[in-house]
Amino acid sequence: MKKINWQVLTIAVILILGLATLGLAAGGVPQISTLSGTVTADGLVAPGASVSEGQVLVNVKTVAGPMPAARANVAGTVNSVLVTAGQSITSGQTVAEITAK
Repeated sequence: MKKINWQVLTIAVILILGLATLGLAAGGVPQISTLSGTVTADGLVAPGASVSEGQVLVNVKTVAGPMPAARANVAGTVNSVLVTAGQSITSGQTVAEITAK
């Protein structure tokens, strides 16, 4: 059996985790819709906006009125909004990306 070089293995794991973290930060954290419906202009977040965790990003029309379809799951800055007012979205759809603070 070969002897394991723990120092090399430890450095490799740290590098892999560091690169994975950079990749996640570069692309942003996807924000997923929990409701289906038609996006309303009221409450639609804009790219570049600073948001806190739990803040409403997208509302959809419902029988009871506008309801939050997606909330920020991290605090940060909105990189991109992937939906527009009047667009139909489905539950599970990515609606925005946020760079976490």
